[in-house]
Amino acid sequence: MDHNKLALPVGTTLDRFIMRKQEDFPYATGELSQLLRDIALAAKIVNREINRSGLIDIAGAYGNRNVQGEEQQKLDVIANIRFIRALRNGGEVCTIISEEDEEMIQTGNVQGKYVVAIDPLDGSSNIDVNVSIGTIFSIYRRVSPTGNEGTEQDCMQTGTNQVAAGYVIYGSSTMMVYTTGNGVNGFTYEPSLGEFFLSHPQITSPKTGSVYSINEGSSEHFSEAMAAYVAYCKQQNYSARYIGSLVADFHRNLLKGGIYIYPATKKSPNGKLRLMYECNALAFIVEQAGGKSSDGRTRTMELEPKGLHDRCPLFIGSTELVEKAEEFMAREHSASAVEALK
Repeated sequence: MDHNKLALPVGTTLDRFIMRKQEDFPYATGELSQLLRDIALAAKIVNREINRSGLIDIAGAYGNRNVQGEEQQKLDVIANIRFIRALRNGGEVCTIISEEDEEMIQTGNVQGKYVVAIDPLDGSSNIDVNVSIGTIFSIYRRVSPTGNEGTEQDCMQTGTNQVAAGYVIYGSSTMMVYTTGNGVNGFTYEPSLGEFFLSHPQITSPKTGSVYSINEGSSEHFSEAMAAYVAYCKQQNYSARYIGSLVADFHRNLLKGGIYIYPATKKSPNGKLRLMYECNALAFIVEQAGGKSSDGRTRTMELEPKGLHDRCPLFIGSTELVEKAEEFMAREHSASAVEALK
């Protein structure tokens, strides 16, 4: 018998992959590699809590509202605690921005070289109904001198300064997808071994697609241009797919092609998604996979943040679909400019 068949390789673990790729970092000293491992560890713990949430009564509302005014779920709080603890104990991060906390979180690691912006658990409204949810994170190199606490200047950087970004999707399988600016790679969690294994190397997003993801329940608040684009999608016989978890919708479109849109509306003129720990991270990933992201006019990663919890519209996905949507939005802008000159 061929002995090779008795011990087939299980694949490349996330830890081993990170070690091999460390040379891609222009200032490779190990801290960023360890930081990614810290995030992966917290993701494993959160994955465990999600999988047993219905058994130990940690599903449902917590009873508080976060800085966004949204009702916190118990798992929101648990995930926030787990990721902050992992990042604090790891020692590489000086400051954290979290969706669940109004102010910057100082870790006490004054020598830490990095800042992390994180949405610990995206898709809270889907937690209790067993629909895919996720974690989104964005990593920046601090700009202030080490030896002191992180500053607002460290946190308020444009997305073009990201050194790494990623997300974890907790679904039929749990995956961690991330980029350090040298392509996008996806890792699937093998629970019996407790390891993430490389399953989606060098992800490339299709240039086009036939899926549009938008909450049409808000259509009465859409601008004329947005309504026209949705009508165009229907005329093209595109399929509407909207899960309501940003990570889940984005992940599907990244792999299969499509566009995700959360536009500015009359109800939310600045959009609803957060620039620092949702939009920038996914924009970095989609661009590294060959896609595109903007607020309808301006590249997402070039938007200047004015506050830790800034919101912005998001048009993200396959390049051709995003560019077509931008054409519609440009017509609206041109019409507004003409009207202003009258």
